[in-house]
Amino acid sequence: MRKMYALTDLDGTLLLPDATVSIFTKDVITQLLKEGHVVSYATARSYTSSQAAAGSIPWKHPLVLYNGALLYDPVLKKQLGGAFLDSDLTNELLELGRSFGHCPLLFALDEYDNERVFHEPLVHSGYQQFAASRPGDKRFRELPKLSCPDTAHTLILTYIGHRDELLPWLEAVSSRYAGRVHIHFMPDAYIADHYFLEISHPNANKKDGLYLWAKSVGCEPEEVIAFGDNLNDLGLLEAAGTKVAVGNAQQKLIEAADLVIESNREDGVAKYLLQAGSIIS
Repeated sequence: MRKMYALTDLDGTLLLPDATVSIFTKDVITQLLKEGHVVSYATARSYTSSQAAAGSIPWKHPLVLYNGALLYDPVLKKQLGGAFLDSDLTNELLELGRSFGHCPLLFALDEYDNERVFHEPLVHSGYQQFAASRPGDKRFRELPKLSCPDTAHTLILTYIGHRDELLPWLEAVSSRYAGRVHIHFMPDAYIADHYFLEISHPNANKKDGLYLWAKSVGCEPEEVIAFGDNLNDLGLLEAAGTKVAVGNAQQKLIEAADLVIESNREDGVAKYLLQAGSIIS
């Protein structure tokens, strides 16, 4: 049997609009994995958050997390590689961000490779809503003043706010740290009228994440089918051999894709994989 290699985004792509996996999608991917196909996901989410949403599927191949900052083995529960901001640069960014009135969520791995979310007291609505959507999340650690410990590996700095609140900070970090960081700025799918500004290592993006993933699973990037819906998926599609946008994707994704399938509401990814898997088999 010839293997199929597929890497899909989660939110807005594989997941339903309520951030859950349909029974149909779960059954299709579970069967494809049993048949020996290599199907996994590349997401802005953490391992903890992505498993809360998509953990009904028995993923066994490496996962691309934090927009490419981390390659993670879901079976052995350990990191396989990644691109981390060093603590000095992280703390420099935190101090500059404060001068613009912003303090982010600091997603990191501690010295034992456990996921952590360091933060100051959450006083702004966007951060409060984000934390409230993750009740009982043991990753969260409140600090009187946020800084990155020397023993931690920074995965991503996540700023949440209204667009006009974040734009001055976006312009500053873009001009002062060009080439030293990777930046995502996009509307949040679940917090109304809020944007995410995410800062990470230059190689912490889904394009480089796909390259790392392909090497890990033993295929060439040209063999990979990639699925996406949002701007942070542009690199993912660019690196893949087969570029697929779901019907609800942003226009730039649709223009970058080789083909457009049904939306996430209609299980477009699972339907495509089911058909592709039967053709390959």
